[in-house]
Amino acid sequence: MKISVMGGGYVGLVSSACFAELGHSVSLIEIDEKKVEAINSGKPPIYEKGLEELLRKHAGRNLKASSSYDEVCNTEISFICVGTPSGPEGEADLSMIEAASRSVGESLQEGDGYHVVAVKSTVPPGTTQDLVMPTVLRRSGSVGGERELGFAMNPEFLREGLAVQDFMQPDRIVIGCSDTKAGDLVESIYERLNAPVIRVGLSSAEMIKYASNALLATKISFSNEIGNICKKIGIDVYEVMRGVGMDHRISPHFLNAGAGFGGSCFPKDVMAMIRLAELIGEDPVLLKSVVEVNMKQPIRMVDLLERRLGGLSGKEIAVLGLAFKKDTDDVRESRAIPLIKELKKRGAWVKAYDPLAVSNMRKVFPDVEYFKSAAGALENADACLIMTEWPEFAQLDEEFDLMKSRVIIEGRRVLLCGDAEGLCW
Repeated sequence: MKISVMGGGYVGLVSSACFAELGHSVSLIEIDEKKVEAINSGKPPIYEKGLEELLRKHAGRNLKASSSYDEVCNTEISFICVGTPSGPEGEADLSMIEAASRSVGESLQEGDGYHVVAVKSTVPPGTTQDLVMPTVLRRSGSVGGERELGFAMNPEFLREGLAVQDFMQPDRIVIGCSDTKAGDLVESIYERLNAPVIRVGLSSAEMIKYASNALLATKISFSNEIGNICKKIGIDVYEVMRGVGMDHRISPHFLNAGAGFGGSCFPKDVMAMIRLAELIGEDPVLLKSVVEVNMKQPIRMVDLLERRLGGLSGKEIAVLGLAFKKDTDDVRESRAIPLIKELKKRGAWVKAYDPLAVSNMRKVFPDVEYFKSAAGALENADACLIMTEWPEFAQLDEEFDLMKSRVIIEGRRVLLCGDAEGLCW
């Protein structure tokens, strides 16, 4: 099938590469010419395990990137995968969704035959129905029915670091559609995948994505809150959550207590849900608490460190782990960001290392001292804070002897050396 994908960011690029792997012909539209050049040369502009191999295999063959929308009219289905960042009050900024819808509609003035416009971006319920559909129809001139169009909402459930795997081996495929024909076309794209397909309405599909992310974020903040309690009464929260997670109604996933959640999805999606609820007159107390717990965890870590050192002014603090999770270079909403801000605010000098994310974090904190190894960051440090669960950190032991003293606090439970203190265990 001929597919066009709007947006060469994380979701759009991974989806394009995986669609190509499924045998489809993919036209990827990305306005950043440097990204277009990199993608066409088989070099992903982001790090994601398995992505480069797929690009090398398909770029220039059945996957081609361009900054032009000209090819959209020649495809059977187009996926909108542009960003929906948080607005000033936490609401989802839909300006890129609207712009992509306009451009898709204008391209569809040409060509003929049935075409489906599907949204993969995470958007508030009602967006596909009330924004995307009328915009595409108006711009395409199809309001009177000159070209038959269908609309769908097909949310993604991709974990950074495991996105290719999640796409090719999904838990479920959710398809919200304006009509049966549109849903059938979207479903046919995934026919080679072995996964249950859930067919729902457009708004239900949009809410499924928001509710899924909100629930996972809630599990994390719940675990952290229990961990904070356990810490004060001398209980190992990991033992507790191992027992809790064995209940099939709960599952062990997303119960690891620590410094909190980050990334491009959970923080903004929970805030968007909060704002949506407020706009319709609801007070989402639970979701607000999820965000509050998450905001406090890094600060609690700095408080714990300050109690251990008796003050932070002038102290050299090694921060190991800058990405919001392992196996990615993404620092968006990383819990290392508020932690480093607080360390600097209290007068500490920060020395940092991450296997992949240094260049991205340097854009946030250009004045932090960055190192090419954990050992380099640890040398002569007064203390060390672990913020990302990179496997290489688990092997650290003698490297901590390079510090002035072995004051080590973990925000993720990863070390094997045995003399570190956990944030909430």
